[in-house]
Amino acid sequence: MAYEYVGPEKIARRVDGVAGRPVRSPADLEERLAERRGECDEPFAFVVDVAGTLLLAPRRSEHVACAGGRPVLAAGEIAFAADGGGRRAAAGITNQSTGYCPDAGCRPAVAAALDRARVPHPGGSRRFTEVRLPPLPVLRGAHPGEGRLLRVRVLRRRPPGVRGGPPGQRAARAASSRARAS
Repeated sequence: MAYEYVGPEKIARRVDGVAGRPVRSPADLEERLAERRGECDEPFAFVVDVAGTLLLAPRRSEHVACAGGRPVLAAGEIAFAADGGGRRAAAGITNQSTGYCPDAGCRPAVAAALDRARVPHPGGSRRFTEVRLPPLPVLRGAHPGEGRLLRVRVLRRRPPGVRGGPPGQRAARAASSRARAS
């Protein structure tokens, strides 16, 4: 399934060519990482074009620019880390793109593009974080993100017995429970 750009028109109008750099081999990946030497720990924005090629751009880039305004098979963010043999491998992948809004069904396209480029990846959903944009009323404009702040909910399962909330809140709840018990 190909995803069309659904973001603000003013962003799409600024697209001038394809900003994403293709990754067709491990050497291409190393070249992309070398281009961003000071930002290697930061994830890339990525798209998989309709030909199945992985395209990378700096994280703060618009996905529509990375894709040259064209439809994509997948879009999101991807991080790389050295594996045990010193090669770079995909370490974390999300479908976080408010311009294309792909669903979790884009995972196979990402895995296939990484396989074609011979870039190791975890496969399956182990390192794929699904990001959903909850349905909210549109305040202004045709795009859900135009004119208001988006709330993003990252879906992850907690290990059994682990309660939610930031550590400070958990500690405060525990102290409150102890105070009530005594």
